[in-house]
Amino acid sequence: MTGFSVNRREVLAGVGSLVAWTQVPRIAHAAPGRDPRLLTIVLRGGLDGLSTVEPVGDPDYARVRAGLTLAEAGIKGIPLDSLFALNPKMPTLGKLYARGEALIVHATATPYRARSHFDAQDILESGHVRPKLTGSGWMNRALQAVTPGDAVEPQKAFAIGAQVPLIMKGKAPVLNWVPPGFSDASPDTKMRLLDIYRHVDPQLADVMQEGLDLDDMLGGEAAVTKTMRKARGMTENARARTFRVAGSVAGKALAGANGPRIGAFDLTGWDTHVAERPANGRLAQLLEGLDGMIDALHQEMRPVWADTAVIIVTEFGRTVAMNGNKGTDHGTGTLAFVLGGAVRGGRVVSDWPGLSRKALFEERDLMPTTDLRSVLKGVLRDHLDVSERALAETIFPESRAVRALDGLMV
Repeated sequence: MTGFSVNRREVLAGVGSLVAWTQVPRIAHAAPGRDPRLLTIVLRGGLDGLSTVEPVGDPDYARVRAGLTLAEAGIKGIPLDSLFALNPKMPTLGKLYARGEALIVHATATPYRARSHFDAQDILESGHVRPKLTGSGWMNRALQAVTPGDAVEPQKAFAIGAQVPLIMKGKAPVLNWVPPGFSDASPDTKMRLLDIYRHVDPQLADVMQEGLDLDDMLGGEAAVTKTMRKARGMTENARARTFRVAGSVAGKALAGANGPRIGAFDLTGWDTHVAERPANGRLAQLLEGLDGMIDALHQEMRPVWADTAVIIVTEFGRTVAMNGNKGTDHGTGTLAFVLGGAVRGGRVVSDWPGLSRKALFEERDLMPTTDLRSVLKGVLRDHLDVSERALAETIFPESRAVRALDGLMV
């Protein structure tokens, strides 16, 4: 049915923890009166961090990025500090940065050092050091590690898409919201199914009820269709419209008084092998769409923005030099965004390695100098009060040597 979707096999796989999990209170323990929200967005395909946040102050930048710089197109980036400038296709992010509500981590990467999308995404989402070690994701394991607070509302989590992404899979049940376009069931059919489940499978009925509640909170298909029509009037870029709708839906879900507090979804299409053109080509359109998504998310979450953290990550970066198709190939170092009213922003966090030939990874990629897990650990520890032990042992296994970054959250 449109809106709510639940995979019965995945739900039943977590039945052993389901009853206990529904009693976990809302996350409200980090400080009195706080009700933190966390959203993680995965950019699938490998974001070119060098063209998104240009290191214009690096003396080697213009030379090694020939054909890919904004300056060659006669365009200036949005200055961030003496070294970095943001692609002007992202004005909303620029405003959040200026207000101290967004930070950028540059020259970062997961432990992965090869160039397979599938393996890189597996490591990014699973939190492990090697691919195919588990069927669960670090966000789901973080949910299980959250210390209960004093509030009485049950904690919920959700994902947007046709299926729950790996990052949210695990023992903690996750609602899965499917955008309009699938055949919807009538309200009568939904209620009949719910009644049947209550008699034959009460646990699945509870999950279905939570899903229907989430659908109602979003306004059902009519409300989301209205959001889609509004997005069509704001941009001619079809991908940007899709991104904006995802941001609006996620923001509305997380802002609800009795809705989920944890969410995740992905945005596809970041594999810019051909005609990348950060000023007016494929990457420019993608960044415009990402910025529109951030704008829609921020608009919907204004009432709870002060308690919100949004993490935007990708599986790897792109090569430093342009390829023969005026694009970039799979690389290593890239960037991550952390934004929200709960973020200590207005800065680029980077141990910048430089772009000279000897400074590059395998003489072709931006050298990663910040382990992405340290960023994720810092957010989880300081925003959701997840323990250092859980972070090192269960959420990001084999990561005891990777210390959480301090000072990311207010």
